[in-house]
Amino acid sequence: MDGEPLQIPLGQLRHAFELALRHVEASAGGAVALEHDYFWSVPADALHDVTTEPGTLTIGQLSESWQHLQDLTADPDRAVAHQLVWLADILRAIGRQTAC
Repeated sequence: MDGEPLQIPLGQLRHAFELALRHVEASAGGAVALEHDYFWSVPADALHDVTTEPGTLTIGQLSESWQHLQDLTADPDRAVAHQLVWLADILRAIGRQTAC
């Protein structure tokens, strides 16, 4: 993307998240069982360089990402922005598994 950075109004993002989560709850119920724990992850420094194919992939683990989020809910005062990355791991897995 050239020019101005994409601006994401957080209120709209929160609303979109709520709508999507309600949809998943309506079809899947109160919990989603994820079939796979491990996944390929593109290192952060290569993630947005679309002119070069990533040379190295790393392995992520959904159960580890989920544990980080459970730690956050147990101690909300320890919130950091990187927890959104772990949330994204979980949301991507739920979205792909429950896609209709």
